[in-house]
Amino acid sequence: MTGPRNRELMLAREARLVAIVIAVTMLLWLGAQWLGRRAGWDASYAFLVDLAALAAFIWALVVTWRIWQRQRRQGNED
Repeated sequence: MTGPRNRELMLAREARLVAIVIAVTMLLWLGAQWLGRRAGWDASYAFLVDLAALAAFIWALVVTWRIWQRQRRQGNED
């Protein structure tokens, strides 16, 4: 069984991962939009990049919600 300190570290690690995914997704999305406009890519490629970014943001939202739920449960147990 993990102690309270290990659970806090695990939640912090997950939160850090979410922050990294959000930041990298935003940078890649902006870069792909700029590159696509500059290279004259078809609009369908831009739409594909948008869908990939949206999927990453939805993943980040779900993981953030799970972290929040675990913190609430741990707060009630203490």
